Amino acid sequence: MKRVFLIVLDSLGIGAMPDSEEYGDVGVNTLRSVYKTGKCRLDNLKRLGLFSIDGVDLEKDCDNRPAAAVCRLAELSKGKDTTIGHWEIAGIVSERPLPTYPNGFPDEIIDEFSEKVERGVICNKPYSGTEVIKDYGAEHLKTGDLIVYTSADSVFQIAAHEDIVPVETLYEYCRIARKMLVGEHGVGRVIARPFVGAEGSFVRTSNRHDFSIEPPKRTMLDVLSENGYDTIAVGKINDIFLGKGITEHVYTNGNTDGMAKTLEYAKRDFNGLCFVNLVDFDMLYGHRNNSEGYANALEEFDLWLNELIPLMRKDDLLIITADHGCDPGYAESTDHSREYVPLIIFGDCIKPKNLGTKEGFCTIGKTICEYFSSTAEISGSSIFSEIAK
Repeated sequence: MKRVFLIVLDSLGIGAMPDSEEYGDVGVNTLRSVYKTGKCRLDNLKRLGLFSIDGVDLEKDCDNRPAAAVCRLAELSKGKDTTIGHWEIAGIVSERPLPTYPNGFPDEIIDEFSEKVERGVICNKPYSGTEVIKDYGAEHLKTGDLIVYTSADSVFQIAAHEDIVPVETLYEYCRIARKMLVGEHGVGRVIARPFVGAEGSFVRTSNRHDFSIEPPKRTMLDVLSENGYDTIAVGKINDIFLGKGITEHVYTNGNTDGMAKTLEYAKRDFNGLCFVNLVDFDMLYGHRNNSEGYANALEEFDLWLNELIPLMRKDDLLIITADHGCDPGYAESTDHSREYVPLIIFGDCIKPKNLGTKEGFCTIGKTICEYFSSTAEISGSSIFSEIAK
């Protein structure tokens, strides 16, 4: 029985890609901004080799002898968002970025959506999720009009107060939008953003739900599930892949809950992959330029590894990575950043080794498939032969 725990630290980039300026990102480095706060102690990640990875020059006395196999991964896809990043991890390289709307959505999209849901629409601009309810929440309460907004990512977001639009109704509105947004307007995600509270004190709830576009090709999840392996999704993984290739899933209400649910799986017998997304790094801290909050969350994860690693069995692998950056110290933006991501692979059967820089987040999917002896017609090159004991 083999188990792989693939954990995505959502947005933990480790430095600007060579083409980052083309994406509006100059000198970005999420990990550097977090670490320089001095608010996080990362003993486990340091031992595994995070500070030994190419370009991570945060500690001059780092001895470059990791306890895991480590490398830096360069993104091959065009984009810097959640959907594109996770798809590439699973073996899909996207040649074109998903559509974005820096000036809001075209009138024909908004008019059709408004007609179908029989409600007005307000905002229709790129906006911070917390600021948009602050600025438009009162109008929404008075009129019942839906707050539709976007960001630098490929998203169509709908915010509504839970007393005005029940959560299940908001989800149905999102399904309507999802069916509309195809072809040239096929955004990566339609996102329900419910909130509660009174004017001046609106807060978003944990009832967020993502409605993703269907992956255009087979992924490692399809390969593994078709070969009889368990593919368990923790957090928003199931939504990102629209359930394709996933045999079991559980949603979470944040990092702490996601880590607790992952520990429950680590105590269980299963044969296959447990694919985890820890979203708070990105959603609560990266997008809000909150470096200290990000640092505290990363330290919480590091300490949590003291609980997970003892539960690992002889043939288990722990893989830690990210899907893009979201530099909380980058004052010019609160959006995702085009960055390299770390790759850490740890287990009894893994040779500790620094592999430098590798091309493609899809290295991960290909390596996992090889570990399970599953022939995978997906993008990427496996590194398992380089790190197997």
